[in-house]
Amino acid sequence: MMSRGRVEFYKEHYPRGTRVQLDSMGDDPRPVPPGTKGTVVAVDDIGTVFVNFDNGRSLGICPEVDSFHKITEQTEIQEPKMSM
Repeated sequence: MMSRGRVEFYKEHYPRGTRVQLDSMGDDPRPVPPGTKGTVVAVDDIGTVFVNFDNGRSLGICPEVDSFHKITEQTEIQEPKMSM
């Protein structure tokens, strides 16, 4: 169980609308691919960060199991866009 202070840290640092990028998922049977970006919807009272990913998936990220990081608008603008 995550400490109250750690839960508050995630709620404060990942408010609704924050953009994140998944680095890796722990033991999910259908993991979201590494590098997938998404938007935080909420952080619940046990510290799960719920994300709507750009690939259409919605999933809760467990900070103590999964790896992810916050991305800024500037970071997204600098990355090359893929054209089809």
